[in-house]
Amino acid sequence: MRRKLLLTIWTAVAAVVLATPLAANSNFPEKIALPDGFRPEGIAIGKRATFYVGSIPTGAIYRGSLKTGEGTVFIPGAPGRAAIGVELSHGRLFVAGGPTGKGFVYSARTGELLVEAQLASLPIDTGANATFVNDVVVARGGAYFTDSRRPFLYRLGRDGTVARIPLTGDIVYGPGNNANGIDATPNGKTLIIVQTNIAPSPSKLFTVNRQTGAAREIKLNMAITNGDGILLDGRTLYVVQNRDNKVAVIRLDRRLTFGTVVQHITDLDFDVPTTIDEFGKRLYAVNARFTTPPMPDTDYWVAQFRKVSGR
Repeated sequence: MRRKLLLTIWTAVAAVVLATPLAANSNFPEKIALPDGFRPEGIAIGKRATFYVGSIPTGAIYRGSLKTGEGTVFIPGAPGRAAIGVELSHGRLFVAGGPTGKGFVYSARTGELLVEAQLASLPIDTGANATFVNDVVVARGGAYFTDSRRPFLYRLGRDGTVARIPLTGDIVYGPGNNANGIDATPNGKTLIIVQTNIAPSPSKLFTVNRQTGAAREIKLNMAITNGDGILLDGRTLYVVQNRDNKVAVIRLDRRLTFGTVVQHITDLDFDVPTTIDEFGKRLYAVNARFTTPPMPDTDYWVAQFRKVSGR
């Protein structure tokens, strides 16, 4: 079994440490193959070790088992669909529709399309009106979607209604991808988002009021770049740094005003990871391989790695 590398940061000094693999990982594959040419981005994991991964250009959803590594295309792709961020909640799959400006909701049991909502206002084009609905989290009041090109949060209510909430406060949109990964505090009252932008410009983290859209920056002890998917585990925030091929581990203070980058996790199976999800003490990252030309025979996979001890 290969070992993971953790780059542990003690103030300004970085030390390389070999992590001890989890004994329980022996019957869970560390690398799970996805269909060739699938072009994945988002991942969501259910309580029974079932995972769902979306296809960027087609909107297809692949469903598989973390225990066996086996799976199949669960929801076929279709014209006018795309799948970026994916969230599983109460038997439903919520999917961010990227350049379509839409949010999709499917039954996680049958694959039936339950809701197709136009989140971004029309018209949509590749210029000033471009949209990219990037990620989604389910919290109080519904499902909340980020838009990397337009300074809005979109709330999709349980009744299918859409609210467009302007992002205000500390966040300022600029060139490149802006609001990207999103998660929520356990009580569902506060959202956390990462603003990617263009490296070497640092990525930024914000708390966002889910009702007003007011954003407050979470100050960090050091810069991070290429922030993409995020995962909040207690007061530990995992931030995927896609083209850097690592995951920043950030300890947040109780008021969510300051974060300390305590580690960077790397893995030999990372190849431009984009989003992550958790299953027990394991984390799983989708490799979008953005630096590899997408071809019908290009291979893609999900990589397993361990959580940082302590919360």
